[in-house]
Amino acid sequence: MTGHRGRGRPYDRRPDPRSRADRGHVRGPRPAAPTRGRVRRGGKDTDALRGGFTRRATLLNVGMLMLLGVVIAQLVLVQVIRSPQLRAESAGQRTVVTEELAVRGDILDVDGQPMAYTRSARSLTFQPKVVRAQLEAAHAQSDSEPTVEEYLEGAAEMIDDLVGEQAPRKKTLELMEGDGDFVYLARRVDPAVAAQITEEYPLIGTDPDDVREYPGGALAANIIGSLRADGDPALGLEQSMDSLLGGTSGTRTYDRGSAGEVIPGSKRDVQPAVDGSDVRLTIDSDIQYFLQQSVQQAKDVSGADNVSGVVLDVETGHVLGMANDGTFDPARGLGDKANQNASLSNIAVSSPFEPGSVNKIITAAAVIEDGVTDPDEVLQVPGAITVDGATVSDAWEHGVAPYTTTGIFGKSSNVGTLMLADRVGPERYAEMLELFGLGHRTGVELPGESGGLVPPLDQWSGGTFANLPIGQGLSITLLQMAGLFQTIGNDGERIPPRIVAEIVDADGEVTRPEAAEPVRVVSAETAATVREMFRAVVQSDPGDQQGTGPAAAVDGYQISGKTGTAQQVDPACGCYSNSDYWITFAGLAPADDPRYVIALMMDRPERASDGSGAPNAAPLFHEIAAWLLQRDQVPLSPPAPHLLLQAG
Repeated sequence: MTGHRGRGRPYDRRPDPRSRADRGHVRGPRPAAPTRGRVRRGGKDTDALRGGFTRRATLLNVGMLMLLGVVIAQLVLVQVIRSPQLRAESAGQRTVVTEELAVRGDILDVDGQPMAYTRSARSLTFQPKVVRAQLEAAHAQSDSEPTVEEYLEGAAEMIDDLVGEQAPRKKTLELMEGDGDFVYLARRVDPAVAAQITEEYPLIGTDPDDVREYPGGALAANIIGSLRADGDPALGLEQSMDSLLGGTSGTRTYDRGSAGEVIPGSKRDVQPAVDGSDVRLTIDSDIQYFLQQSVQQAKDVSGADNVSGVVLDVETGHVLGMANDGTFDPARGLGDKANQNASLSNIAVSSPFEPGSVNKIITAAAVIEDGVTDPDEVLQVPGAITVDGATVSDAWEHGVAPYTTTGIFGKSSNVGTLMLADRVGPERYAEMLELFGLGHRTGVELPGESGGLVPPLDQWSGGTFANLPIGQGLSITLLQMAGLFQTIGNDGERIPPRIVAEIVDADGEVTRPEAAEPVRVVSAETAATVREMFRAVVQSDPGDQQGTGPAAAVDGYQISGKTGTAQQVDPACGCYSNSDYWITFAGLAPADDPRYVIALMMDRPERASDGSGAPNAAPLFHEIAAWLLQRDQVPLSPPAPHLLLQAG
């Protein structure tokens, strides 16, 4: 039937082989479609084909599921399990923590003039691999961009022209063409020069690279010290006060891109640096300069191994000058050839020696304070004396001589000094050594200070008390020796010396060191009497009334002081040498109204400090004292009476 699907008979859609015109509207059975091979609907071959497709589909599905499982597992591993670690590694690769260097504090003299300060400078830095890659990429995109060779050659030429001697030994171009990840092209470049270079060649970087300057060169170098090439402190106050001068460096954290650039907005955890404090000293640069020049000249003309000097303010104990010969120049660097044979130590505080007769001022103070003699007492002094089994003689031959107490010290009689010391006894003398501070560090703010060596009373043996009152058998530093005369000049009160006047931190807050506690050693009356007695040392007289150091006198001023000659120990025999001496002089200027203590030491000189006569430091004292009194326009002293050293 037309258009009807018979029940139980499938609707066959196979094409009618007749044309459309031929077949009209009649639908009949369609011929079977041609097939390849033998395929029978519903037969065994069809089942086998379907089974093959099913197995392949199953395997494909399993493979897809396994692949999907691997992907999911990897995602879980990356996104969940290893996520914290990977985030940390990623952050670590792009996170940079840089140090913000503190500016080192200045060291100033008493008037605030810089003796050491930090000058701002820059180092020129370069990242060879990264920058060359950037240049190659830029030139590949645009021919107008310079080639790698053009950029590097131009930058190297500009650096060499503007920086000059500051450039490294290797040629700048070789550094830029090298395989390093980071190099310094130049160090300690003036900021203006660095800015000019980086403006022209912005792929060159800069870092802070401050320079420590010492405008006085070798001036007070034995006090100030120096920094090493890497900026670490090496000597002097630079080292001992580094915790104050150095300040505290800060840090800042930021993220950087692949080319090393700072990612905007990534700066964080900024800890600002705290600059170092300034340290103002008690040193007077003018006094220091003159003292330094004077001891150097004295060393040169006397043939001494070394010469050192100290100038103190009598009233305060402040160190106004402290010098030794051969001082190094920190401005040139410790490794410079000019400093190869220079003295790096501060002899005045680090090298104790036997003071010799300068130490007799302790005996004089003891006998006057205890009232066992007076300046005008006449003692019959023999040429030699035996004390505790040891025989001691004077430096010149003489029979029994009628020396006054003043004359014993003016003429520096060893025998007379021991006769007077015996009146106070060992216990009292040991007490006086303690009161004068011998055997102990002064506490001055300088590194390497020695306390010297004074044998304790319970270790004194035969001959000890025969040596100590005349300045042998003990050792003191030059600063301690200056302290003896500071005590007498300051009316009997010992003020421990100081060299730091104040400290000014980065916020401008001023801290002054605690004033040293004065030590009452003798009364003001005793001190005045001893000052008067020791004028005899510089008294000039053609007869018997001349002291041992008239060359120290200064016209128009009263001077009180003491010469010293101490035998050095001969290492060959372990005994005192008859040819090698420490020559010393210490005194007050002026004696009637003391302002300055000047203490000097010459190690094994062949001649006097002015190149004339026998070894003597008195001319050097005269030179320094005269300059100080004239510089400060100190009023002239009133006329002083002639002192009696030897009775008629």
